[in-house]
Amino acid sequence: MPRSVTLFTGQWADLPLAELAPKARAMGYDGLELACWGDHFEVDRALAESDYVKKKWALLQKNKLACFAISNHLAGQAVCDSIDERHKAILPADVWGDGKPEGVRRRAAEKMMATARAARKFFDARPGGETSLPAVVNGFTGSSIWHAVYSFPPASQEFIGRGFADFAKRWLPILGVFDEENVNFALEVHPTEIAFDIASAHRALDAVEHHKRFGFNYDPSHLAYQGVNYVRFIREFGARIFHVHMKDVWWGHGDGTVGVFGGHTDFADPRRFWDFRSLGRGDIRFEDIIVALNDAGYRGPLSVEWEDGRMDRFQGADESCAFVRKLDFAPSRAAFDAAYSTKK
Repeated sequence: MPRSVTLFTGQWADLPLAELAPKARAMGYDGLELACWGDHFEVDRALAESDYVKKKWALLQKNKLACFAISNHLAGQAVCDSIDERHKAILPADVWGDGKPEGVRRRAAEKMMATARAARKFFDARPGGETSLPAVVNGFTGSSIWHAVYSFPPASQEFIGRGFADFAKRWLPILGVFDEENVNFALEVHPTEIAFDIASAHRALDAVEHHKRFGFNYDPSHLAYQGVNYVRFIREFGARIFHVHMKDVWWGHGDGTVGVFGGHTDFADPRRFWDFRSLGRGDIRFEDIIVALNDAGYRGPLSVEWEDGRMDRFQGADESCAFVRKLDFAPSRAAFDAAYSTKK
């Protein structure tokens, strides 16, 4: 069977889940990837309240929706970042605290450990029991060296190496809890994270000694406009792709005044070289992606992360679901020319 098509709720967290769920079902989605902000999935309540996760599943079931992953990008971002006032706007109050950077990073790490425990509790409560798919938490890691991505003043490899060492120091204890809870962590490879292309993804894996709980939430949109071969990413890291975001982007547009770094412009500014687009309206070769995912044996959901600053989000999410549904196909179980064989 083709894969389940789900909707990532991160861009919809202004809507209560009880309002979003029936809308998602009406648009044709099989399930939701629940964001850990808004009221969609509250980590602390999931751990503290005996019936919280059961109520979440009841709401999903009422709307004939499944769930294969939860996502905590916001807390994860603060684990390794150089903390400033921007983080206060995205972090829970208990993580921000007094705003002192090292305290924020420590509390963010604790929140990610709690997220692993909450995910285990949530997926253990799944009606009908376990599936063949692993429990997954998607997210960001942050990075202490992102500011040095363009190296002037020059950043030596020793300087960059200390950044990867800092990532390992902060994330290995978190991954230890993920392992204890039998949950995978999937980093969304993305500018501003410790891994933002193929080379840095290899280096991140090396830094955590290829920990079995560390993998990737594959999203081609964050690779393509950089010039990274986003199909090769699947072929290099197939076994480490724990989850997939379907998101489109175009590049090579604009008026030539803004480059790949964005020129400090807002999304949808017509001068921009690149911008996120509703699925099917950008430049990503999704057919190539489906072929590569099938070759890699990925059977998890295809989760629409809808972003397009020029389009109504309900129209966009509706057409994106239909686009993915038409695009996906199950891999063959036999050679296409097997019927020509005379052997019985």
